[in-house]
Amino acid sequence: VQLQAYGGGLVQPGGSLRLSCLVPGSIFNNFNAMSWYRPAPGKERELVASIVSGGSTTYADSVKGRFTISRGSAENALYLQMNSLKPEDTAVYYCNVKYRIFRMRDTWGQGTQVTVSS
Repeated sequence: VQLQAYGGGLVQPGGSLRLSCLVPGSIFNNFNAMSWYRPAPGKERELVASIVSGGSTTYADSVKGRFTISRGSAENALYLQMNSLKPEDTAVYYCNVKYRIFRMRDTWGQGTQVTVSS
């Protein structure tokens, strides 16, 4: 199962974008954690933001106060509202869901490109 991520694009520094990730209902209803990742130097991917089934959220220090992760139950979707974007936020953003159906599973979206440039 692959998630469908979209919403990336080219934006000027200081601008905003909202990323979306569509999650199949069977996965959305059984998730433990949903997250956004992006590549980082020395790592394959770094955690940008995460939300667990209880509603608690976690953010990378570099995006705290600028990014907001949320979920839409009606749409079975994961969102990332990105404000005050900086050139260093330029990356391909991937959504990830960890869920339990008989056992713990893990699935990824295909990535959406965010470019912050003047």
